[in-house]
Amino acid sequence: MRIAFVYDAVYPFVPGGVERRIYELSRRLAGRGHDVHVYGMKFWEGEATLTRDGVTLHGICRPLHLYRNGKRSIFPALFFGGSVFFALIRERFDVIDCQQFPYTSALAAIVSRYFSRSPLIITWHEFWGDYWYEYLGFTGSAGKALEAVIVRAAIPTVAVSPLPEKSLKTIRGDRIIRLIPNGINIKEIQETLPSEQASDIIFAGRLIKEKHVDLILEAVKIIKETRPDIQCRIIGDGPERQSLEKKAALLGLLENVVFTGKLSEGKEVIALMKASRVFVIPSTREGFGISALEAMACGLPVVTSNDPMNAIGLLIDEKCGAVCDPDPRDLAEKLEVMLISAWENSGYCRLKAQANDWEAITSRLEQYYNEVGQGRSPV
Repeated sequence: MRIAFVYDAVYPFVPGGVERRIYELSRRLAGRGHDVHVYGMKFWEGEATLTRDGVTLHGICRPLHLYRNGKRSIFPALFFGGSVFFALIRERFDVIDCQQFPYTSALAAIVSRYFSRSPLIITWHEFWGDYWYEYLGFTGSAGKALEAVIVRAAIPTVAVSPLPEKSLKTIRGDRIIRLIPNGINIKEIQETLPSEQASDIIFAGRLIKEKHVDLILEAVKIIKETRPDIQCRIIGDGPERQSLEKKAALLGLLENVVFTGKLSEGKEVIALMKASRVFVIPSTREGFGISALEAMACGLPVVTSNDPMNAIGLLIDEKCGAVCDPDPRDLAEKLEVMLISAWENSGYCRLKAQANDWEAITSRLEQYYNEVGQGRSPV
């Protein structure tokens, strides 16, 4: 099959969960003999088109700063959407897998079908609904309206977690939404040795407000009262990093918290996870949570928030994690419990994560691509 993925940010030039999904799936599909292309902004140096891991990457427009004040900017989304339209109408694919975000590109892909006749799938990582108003204020009404248009389009649809699946089914009625989750590289995780840099608590993710790393710092401050030598490692970068480092200093945590910044190799993250005891990610908005699943595969229990827009809570149960209120004291209590039982449940955590190996996920998606390409998928 000739397959195209569409998303503005491209891994490894831009890190992130959606980027990782496309990277992992595209290189495995290419390894199975498919002709795979990825369309995104040109975040790399040199030619606009290059090949990595057997996948052809197309930089269809110059890169723009995707975030402003920690939130996605509108102009880059519009710019990329227009670029996607003109790129796709010139090509013919057996299937195009366009990510729903940032919506303008999904709309462009829908319209481009009338010119290219390429079968299209929209992959949903999150459904925002009224959250648009919280995210953008009054201007969020435009985003909500665009989201509604794309949901109601008669397009084969993939949901990466039960959260968007439930919302989409509520809106689309009997139309079938295929649940094909994100995955992890079980073999690579098993082969990676633990780092010599040990920690008690570890976080990995983009440092943005929705991740609530500030709550982690406040919880560590509370735990320090009974565990003075508590060690926490924060992996990642983002617009909140400077303020978080200042907060750690004000809380007197310079000897307890280490900010590593963004690590260049995924294996480094896995090695640090294996040298830790508990993974924490108190997000109030999480479409899936690959890092949490990787932590479980490393044998770590996961502590996350109980927010209805946080899909990580659906990955865990009482034997491999806990959910907390958005409160530092409750978070500290849950972390304390997990620290005590971490080694006891490590085997269960690893076993639970194995069902999401990328090879199995790729096979499920490959089958769905065949159905859509042959016109056998109901919508």
